[in-house]
Amino acid sequence: MPKLEKLLFTSSKRVPSRHTVRKLITFKTGHSYKKCLRKLRVKGIKPYKRMPALRTIGCHFDKRRPWKSITRHPEVKRVESDVRIRVHLFRKHKASGRSKKVHAMSACPPELTWNICRVKANAAWPRTTGGKIKVAIIDTGIAAHPNLQIAGGVNTIRGGSYADDNGHGTHVAGITAARGLDGVKGVAPDVELYAVKALDSRGGGYVSSIIAGVDWCIRNKMNVINMSFGLVGSSVSRALRDVITKAYNQGIVIVASAGNSGTEESGMIDAPASFPEVMAVAATDISDKVTGFSSRGSGIDLAAPGEQIRSTWLNGGYMTLSGTSMSSPHAAGGIALLLSSQAGLSPAQVKEQLKSWALPLASDSSNEHGAGLLQLDRI
Repeated sequence: MPKLEKLLFTSSKRVPSRHTVRKLITFKTGHSYKKCLRKLRVKGIKPYKRMPALRTIGCHFDKRRPWKSITRHPEVKRVESDVRIRVHLFRKHKASGRSKKVHAMSACPPELTWNICRVKANAAWPRTTGGKIKVAIIDTGIAAHPNLQIAGGVNTIRGGSYADDNGHGTHVAGITAARGLDGVKGVAPDVELYAVKALDSRGGGYVSSIIAGVDWCIRNKMNVINMSFGLVGSSVSRALRDVITKAYNQGIVIVASAGNSGTEESGMIDAPASFPEVMAVAATDISDKVTGFSSRGSGIDLAAPGEQIRSTWLNGGYMTLSGTSMSSPHAAGGIALLLSSQAGLSPAQVKEQLKSWALPLASDSSNEHGAGLLQLDRI
């Protein structure tokens, strides 16, 4: 069989074009990984993604050349497509009287948004506000905001700033960890908040950047990871599943949004929420009903508010958004509260505890909401 580095060189291109596809190659050993990188460098080919801890590189493969022989090479564990990712945002809401009415309807102090009261986070705050728990938001980044305290972060797309240039990640971060200014307070306002920018200014990206983000979380000892996005369509990624399993086995609690497919794909929730190592969260409205857009399917663990949620935004502002993207960070904050009050819980124990406390919801099927609505007052 030809040498692996020769096969990679003949199949790879230096720059992307209409004739190339993005592929992730995972090697069986660190030796093979390093050897191929050296050989490719000599030939002038620089992989667009290098993940040494996972022995994985991303290359632009020429679609006009056969490359199947690479997948059968004894030094290669796996070759897969670098599939697309999208955030689970359903709708932006303009400032309106209806938005104000939503807050007035809820039995909630005026200094808090309805959704925080609905999961009863404020009832847990006399005992814990999430201090010393590291929460990573893998998203479009987090923008500087007077209502957010960012402990650090990373840009896994191409390096550089982890600042948000879309708004989605900042909104998600506020639901988990806003400090309480301007009537917006997160579920766990005193967590150590980390920005992992893996999605671009349009709220999209590639799974390779997500994989690199999870790997960063492992190496930097995060306690909780929030992922408010899903793989596009019916795409799958073994590499993503592998790194999430690795994070889970090291004690990181991972939570993700179920998706915004509504009843269109009944029985299906998006990956990574569909992975058993991940806590999957559906969306409810102010009436505690599962929203029409929230994906249905086996594997949903909990539900949390996801319609008309006001949170932090770009340029120090605020925005009201809907989507299962907004539901997941409620659970991430709840997990932080639980871990700060009961140190040493495993991801499985955290999931079991939160599900046992959930408020059952009226529905024909748990495929809509799992155990029910997230409730944090018993922490």
